[in-house]
Amino acid sequence: MFCKKCGAEVPEGVNACPTCNTPVESDVAGKAKETFNAAEKSLKNTFNDIMNGPQPGQPLMTDRSLLLFILLNLVTCGLFGLYYIYTIARDLNIACEGDGNNTTGLLLFIILTICTCGIYNVFWWYGVANRLSANAGRYGLTFPENGTTVLLWFIFGWLICFIGPFVAMHIVFKNTNAICAAYNREKGLA
Repeated sequence: MFCKKCGAEVPEGVNACPTCNTPVESDVAGKAKETFNAAEKSLKNTFNDIMNGPQPGQPLMTDRSLLLFILLNLVTCGLFGLYYIYTIARDLNIACEGDGNNTTGLLLFIILTICTCGIYNVFWWYGVANRLSANAGRYGLTFPENGTTVLLWFIFGWLICFIGPFVAMHIVFKNTNAICAAYNREKGLA
């Protein structure tokens, strides 16, 4: 190993350069520190993305998947579902800006869902589906499904082996991905 300050050779197990007395790190410690710093930077970027949303010039998320939603919800005990709700609300408010509506964010979603014993959850998905359907024409898209379709899947879909809500979520994920992809193309971000 060599000293980074003066370039002198430093024997293994020595904590300082014998020539200039500069503290040295072993290769293992240096690599561990680099790995830690890279992980810390990645975590900060992810946190900033979650807190601030896409910055100008960054594309909206277009890869929402029901299978990923189910698997990651199982692994994270439901926390990943909250992240999906957050990203749907954030991206929908960006892509549909100026339509006179606002999709409530995660905090209000959680509070109102708890206060209404889960009823607001269904109402939120209904509102998102209606907003997607209303804004589809703006991007040259047409969605055969709207809030009523999603609402019916949530309510009556429970009778079909409890798969109705998953069908409703798939509809919302698919339509949100389509709107976000069209937004990305329109803004030159795709």
